[in-house]
Amino acid sequence: MGRSKHNKRETTADTAGDKKNKRQKREDYRTALRQNGVTELPRKKHYRQRAHANPFSDHKLIYPPHPELMNWSSMYPHYVAEEGPADQAQTDAEFLPDRDSEVLKPKKLTQDVEVADIGCGFGGLLVALAPALPDKLILGLEIRVSVTQFVEDRIKALRAQNEEQKLYRNIAVLRANTMKFMPNFFTKGQLSKIFICFPDPHFKARKHKQRIVSTTLNSEYAYVIRPGGIVYTITDVPDLHEWMVGHFEAHPSFERVSEEEQEADPCVTIMRTETEEGKKVERNQGKKYVALYRRLEDPPHE
Repeated sequence: MGRSKHNKRETTADTAGDKKNKRQKREDYRTALRQNGVTELPRKKHYRQRAHANPFSDHKLIYPPHPELMNWSSMYPHYVAEEGPADQAQTDAEFLPDRDSEVLKPKKLTQDVEVADIGCGFGGLLVALAPALPDKLILGLEIRVSVTQFVEDRIKALRAQNEEQKLYRNIAVLRANTMKFMPNFFTKGQLSKIFICFPDPHFKARKHKQRIVSTTLNSEYAYVIRPGGIVYTITDVPDLHEWMVGHFEAHPSFERVSEEEQEADPCVTIMRTETEEGKKVERNQGKKYVALYRRLEDPPHE
């Protein structure tokens, strides 16, 4: 009996040791990739993480108090605006109302981020949209740490591999919780496209509050997307599709795009075929449900 318990403890210890070794190997791989400036594409097995994260948990995220203080320069270095003499002489310092430390305004870009992929996963859509929308700055938003690191390393490698062609300079990824902090990153009407691709369906009724489409969140999307802009949705879950359709159609700021216009949009084809989840559904011969919504003009104030 005592020997059996002893063997069980040894097995448990060995399992914990194996997990620690695997975790260390993943860390060593990622560290070497960054330090050596290797141009090879990262491998997913070194960035594994749980499929979903609780958006209501405290993820210790860093975010700006308002969009004007968001520093995009390190994410889009090729789009940093040149500073004139007046800009260089000016410190542009501000005090935040709830902090004692002085904060410098970040360097400006030559253009604003205009396209957002919410829950971008491993970056399949981002990478496909980069050459399709070469004149737009595109941002992937992802809450999971390891997955965000994978996309960062993927973009870095793609930029290095395509240095002469100057490709993939217009995409970046940011670790963020859009359910809480989206207005902290984007000004009113800044975005022209928002992609919501194969979001977590949260099947249980008590989990529906965690869905990325809701009455409250749709109002935030309406705030950051400009009139005429499009919200793209796709899922392989019929119930979730009906949920998203119902919530967008109930919102006064959106109208559904016609099927004819939807099928003529090249971004829809990319959305269907280039995300990791979309490819998985394709392999399993599943069905994909698409719905697009256009941001309406705000009614005139009386």
